[in-house]
Amino acid sequence: MNHDLCLDVPADFDDSDADSQVHPIARLMFHGRTNADAFGQAQEWVSAHEVFLVDTSWHHEDNEEFPFVLSIFFRFENEPEDD
Repeated sequence: MNHDLCLDVPADFDDSDADSQVHPIARLMFHGRTNADAFGQAQEWVSAHEVFLVDTSWHHEDNEEFPFVLSIFFRFENEPEDD
C-alpha cells in the first residue's frame, strides 16, 4: 500500500456502531506559486486516484515561496447511495 495514502487510526478505534456517525474523510494540501499551480496539482492527483471529492478550501499565505494553498477533502470509500 502507498504510505502517502494511509491514515493513522488509533488502535482502539471502533466504527462498528451504526450510530457512530464516523465519516472517513482525508485532507490533502497543494501549494503553488500561482493559483493555477495549486489547482493543476490537485487536478492531476485527483485524476490519478479513485477518491470522492467532498469539499475544498482555499487560502493565501503571505511571504511564502508557495503562497497559494488549495486543500481538498475526500473519501476513499463509496457510500451506499453512491453505488
